[in-house]
Amino acid sequence: MVARDTSQAIDDAAAAWVAREDRGQLSDEDQAALDVWLHADPRHAGALLRARAIGLSSQAASALGRDFDPRRFTSSTRRPPVQQSLSRRQLMAWSGGAAACGATVAAVGFTLTAPTAYATERGQMRLVPLPDGSTVVLNTASRVTVSYSKTRRLVRLLEGEADFTVLGDQGRPFVVEVGHRQIETAEGGGFRVRKLGQEPIDLLVHQGVVQIGDDQIGRRDVLRSDTQIILGSGRDGRRDSLPRHVSPTVINRELAWREGKIAFEGESLEQAASAFQRYSNLRILIADPTLAREPVSGLFSANDPVGFSRAVADLFGAPIRVERTRVVVGLPQARA
Repeated sequence: MVARDTSQAIDDAAAAWVAREDRGQLSDEDQAALDVWLHADPRHAGALLRARAIGLSSQAASALGRDFDPRRFTSSTRRPPVQQSLSRRQLMAWSGGAAACGATVAAVGFTLTAPTAYATERGQMRLVPLPDGSTVVLNTASRVTVSYSKTRRLVRLLEGEADFTVLGDQGRPFVVEVGHRQIETAEGGGFRVRKLGQEPIDLLVHQGVVQIGDDQIGRRDVLRSDTQIILGSGRDGRRDSLPRHVSPTVINRELAWREGKIAFEGESLEQAASAFQRYSNLRILIADPTLAREPVSGLFSANDPVGFSRAVADLFGAPIRVERTRVVVGLPQARA
């Protein structure tokens, strides 16, 4: 088994990359090396964001001058978080800054008194910086509410998919509620939660340790990093699946949406077409039932169903027709 880098080693490497960025624009060779490093381990991206946040925080503090004293600021002068819709480039640039700003606000005792709602439209992705420096990235057509108090940091996932990067706080656990289930951590880490329609909850922990609660039966289970589980609702007789260990490759594929991508690994074309419907109003119809069962693998742009359809048509030598509300791939088989 290949030993994984320690968190300290990853943080040190991230700090070195940020220092290199500070010296000027990366060369093509350096940028290629950075891309390889980022994709080598799902923890690397979060470490780089934290390192950038530290750099931004230090620069901001220096700019305020020697006489700056954050204790002069009281809660009456602070504003609640602003909802933002970010591009993928802005997401990378601002996520570190959001963490730095959030940490500064938390240091002076920011407390939310009422839930704040955040949402995305179909095809939109949004980074939400939270008051304590944690962040949540919302996938397409997702809704959450955020409510912080002195004893708990609460986020309710009402629908859709969200990826959380949580800063540790032993005195104030971070809780994500989905229906009657809770995902909680006080140590910090990263995890993705998905709840689509009547489907069960899909939980992926890619950093740290979380506890899974069920307010119907009072049970609490522990889930560790690099683990995925399907949480049953209980009301329809579905039980939780057994936790399964997942590789960094699987984690990267599961989180490809954060970069505006959809990753497939052997899914049928019919399943792939259904996945694109989450991101676009333009429907993909695989008209040939035999073609619909063909497997597909690869990384595709989530907001380009036509490009995906043309690639499929070229690969299988199938006809394609682009209409106003749908893309038709293949022809229906003639009945005998």
